[in-house]
Amino acid sequence: MNTKEIHNLLKNNFLILDGAMGTMIQRYNFSEEDYRGDRFKDWEHPLQGNNDLLSITQTAAIKDIHKAYLEAGADLIETNTFSSTTIAMADYHMESLVDELNETSARIAKELCIEYTEKNPEKPRFVVGSMGPTNKTASLSPNVNDPGYRAINFNELKDAYYQQAKSLMKGGADILMVETVFDTLNAKAALFAIEDLKEELNKDIPTMVSGTITDASGRTLSGQTAEAFLISVEHIPLMSIGLNCALGANQLTPYLETLANKSDFMVSAHPNAGLPNAFGEYDESPEEMATQIEEYFKKKLVNIIGGCCGTTPEHIKAIYELTKKYSPRVK
Repeated sequence: MNTKEIHNLLKNNFLILDGAMGTMIQRYNFSEEDYRGDRFKDWEHPLQGNNDLLSITQTAAIKDIHKAYLEAGADLIETNTFSSTTIAMADYHMESLVDELNETSARIAKELCIEYTEKNPEKPRFVVGSMGPTNKTASLSPNVNDPGYRAINFNELKDAYYQQAKSLMKGGADILMVETVFDTLNAKAALFAIEDLKEELNKDIPTMVSGTITDASGRTLSGQTAEAFLISVEHIPLMSIGLNCALGANQLTPYLETLANKSDFMVSAHPNAGLPNAFGEYDESPEEMATQIEEYFKKKLVNIIGGCCGTTPEHIKAIYELTKKYSPRVK
């Protein structure tokens, strides 16, 4: 499936992105031993919290989470690879596992997408290779006493993202998504890497970009407005541009309007299930979230819709059912 074919699908149909992987993993209450499994039982460093590793050590759970979202109506299934770069995996001293993590996660999702597409060829399912922002930023200093310092540079980011993108494609990803972008320079490194990979493979790789508006100022962490974010990346041949995380559906609306009005790309959104409460949990019900997202459909703001933090298969099902009453944004 190339970008043109997916665009043809999007002309008359919403595509439903899945919901939160981390929220679903939390339901399992995995222990340190669960994260380790047999293979990593003697690993010298703590592994609890390394959710991407669960594709190897708790494969059945990851499959079940994907299945739940497919059953809920998701067309696009994200790989469990949000932190599967050498940069992020350095926290667990697992840089050497990056290729395996990405390939394995993509393969798990691909097998299920093939299975569900065969069950219903009228509703094809696709694997979206998730490429998170890493835990380092190229635009900001982590040291308030040294504002000129950078913990990473552009080429280091590009190389890490290239390795991730190549492994995701090898595992069977149909689409790559650079998501939760809080620093556009990080995203540019990822997009540069994907363009290099396209050239190497001589293959069109549909590419999604999704930024994060961090607060009521309407800006990303590195200071860009939604329009500035769009302008910074629109020279790349993207499948879609969108926003996710940080805010709930209501709070995201004005920034999606900016993208919908000014972008020639398809527009995506996967907001959180509201804002977190005092305990960092998300209380917004599927019905409450769907009611807010219905405004996107009435205003024809989006082509691709899903959920981020706090969302579950129940949220995705409620959103999917609503899409049946509306037509997607026409660019």
